Order: sequence, then structure tokens, then C-alpha cells
Amino acid sequence: MKKLTHIDCFAGPGGICTGFKAAGIETVLAIEKVESCVETYKANHPNVPVIQMDIRKVSKSDIAQYWHKDIDIVSSGMPCETFSTAGNKSRSFYDHRQFLFAEAIRIAKLVNAKIILFENVKGITSKKTEKNGTRLIVDELYDQLSANGYKYYVDTILDAADFGVPQYRQRFFVLATNDPKIELQVPISKRNGMVKVKDALKGLPPLEANEDRIPKHYLPNESDYTKLLKDAKFWRTRRATSELTYHIAPKHREGTIKRLSLIRPGEGLKDLFEKYTAAQREKLRKEKILPKKWFIQRNRRLIETEPSVTVTSHCLDELVHPTSNRSLTVREVARLQSFPDAYDFKGGPLICPHIYETQDKYEQIGDAVPPLLAYAWGKVIRKVLS
Repeated sequence: MKKLTHIDCFAGPGGICTGFKAAGIETVLAIEKVESCVETYKANHPNVPVIQMDIRKVSKSDIAQYWHKDIDIVSSGMPCETFSTAGNKSRSFYDHRQFLFAEAIRIAKLVNAKIILFENVKGITSKKTEKNGTRLIVDELYDQLSANGYKYYVDTILDAADFGVPQYRQRFFVLATNDPKIELQVPISKRNGMVKVKDALKGLPPLEANEDRIPKHYLPNESDYTKLLKDAKFWRTRRATSELTYHIAPKHREGTIKRLSLIRPGEGLKDLFEKYTAAQREKLRKEKILPKKWFIQRNRRLIETEPSVTVTSHCLDELVHPTSNRSLTVREVARLQSFPDAYDFKGGPLICPHIYETQDKYEQIGDAVPPLLAYAWGKVIRKVLS
């Protein structure tokens, strides 16, 4: 079978590219605006040229510098802030971001792509094109696809936990083509054998909050899942997993550590506010253990025997280690997202405020498409294009 080619729009740190590569699809070009993501992408995919530019400004001549032929697949994992329903104020915004799918369609037409794959949060299916309007964003998406020749499509909502990712993560996908002869399909969910948090974190040395020690070696215990993340042959890479990286204990105030010690597996900050009386809450506030208000997603302790809750760009604040009173390390979050252990999150600082365009390492990982979910799509796309 001939090698399939792929252009990676809104490429982020390379989640789709990593999964597609494992499925035997060659990414020939990536488009990404955020510099820290570009640095991570280039470090792990050095043979893929990256156009670091706002996709709205990318022209045919920009693409022609790197690729002159037709393309098999264009993928689009555009920003999800305006669609997310997870306590995100950005959902109330109505701006250009919610129509960025049109840029992926434009790029696909420029390179005569056979297939376009769109990915976003499930909330996109209920977002209107304008405040108090009746027309949905997805209606606009389908109409623009048809108007540009991609009138054959299937859509679906998939949970990453069904495809070997140790995380419940529901995402909306559209697979579209301009060729009526292509019989489109979607990956088939497999509920059996979902990967648990404890299996995802196997081999990572235990750490407590504020430890200065930075472990450089994995422990010998492995699970089938961690063996897969170290399998260079599966990921079709020469990057061998040897030294443990990015397993650095988060820094917490004493009051925060005490707060996390009160949270049981499956509980979060919201549960603390609900389980204590007003007088108890006030006492805990004075001791700087509880904040003045709670956020529904904040400080959720993972359950070892289940997949994780959804990993987001705010995962440092949202997820608590299943047994230690701390947030997760970068490598632990990467495990929950199914990034290979050899993946180098080169770009950006460890942590930075989200008010900047720079994405820190946690935000890059949380925003990415899990590579094993991208792999499932890659296998299906290879099948339909055969």
C-alpha cells in the first residue's frame, strides 16, 4: 500500500502526528501558531516542517515551499475554548475562533485533500453561531464542507477510554471526503480492558509535594500499557526510552497539602465545600486550607482502579495524585494522555499563567489529541483509503 500523506493543522505538540505515524501515515507538513508547541513538535518530529503562523494567513505559496503534490488527509484540532462547557467563561464568547474550521477546509482545498478529519470537544455540537441565535456551529461546518466539495461525511462522539487511553475523554469528530467512492467509517469502540490509572502510572517513582529530588530512572515494574509507551517499534521512532524525564514534584503551600489530604479518591474541591458545615468551612478558610470559593473541576483525586477523568489544559490544578497529596507531574499527565515515554516536551516553561499565548508543558499536553486515539483514526483512514 502506498504511503498516505497528512497535513497537521492546529498541530499543537503533535498528538495527532504521533498517532498517525504509529498507524503508518506520513505527516509532511504542520501548521501551528504557538511557539512553545512548535518547539515540542520539532523536537519529536524533526523531519516534519512546521509553518509557525496564524493559520488564517497561511497561503498556497507558504505550503508550496514544503509540499507540491496532492494530500491524502488534512486534520484539524482547532482551539476548543469557545465550545467547552467545563466551567469555561470562554464559551460565552462569540469570535473568529469558533469558525476556524473554515481554515482547515481552505487548506484542504489548496492541497486537494481526499479526507478531512475534525476533532473538538463535545460542547461544539450545542454552541450557536451567535448569541441568542438558533443556528448551530456544526450546521455551519457541514454547510461549508458541502460548499467546498466535501459533502460526504460521518460524525461521531468517541471516548478515548475505549481506545486504550487511561482517561475518560469524550470528543466530537467529523470525517469528510470529496470522493463519493470512499466508504467512510469511524473507529469501533472497545469497552473491554480499559486502562486504569494505577496501570498508567506503573514504573514512575513515588514523589511527595515539594521534593527537590528529580528521579532519572524508571522502576522495574511495568504494565502492558507502559510497555506500549516504551515500544519504539510501535511508535515507528528511533527515540529510545532510557532516562525518565519531566517527573518533577509540584510545589504546594502547606495549606494546599492539608486540603488535598482531606480529598478522597473520586472527590474534588466541590465535595469539601459540601461535606463541611458553614462554621467548619470558615475555620478551614482562616487556616488557609480552603479557598474562598470552589471551582467544580478543581482538585479531583484520581481513582487508581478506574481511568482518569478528562485531562485538560488546566490539569495541574484539576487532578490530584491517587495516593499522594499533590498534583500530577508532567510525565504522569503525559501517561494519562498516552504520549510515548520518550516524548520530549521541549517547548515552554514547566508552568506559566494561562493569560499568555505561551503554553506551558501541562497546557500543551492537556490540549492535545491523545496519540492512541489518533492511532485508532489513522488505522481507519488507512482502511478507507485502501
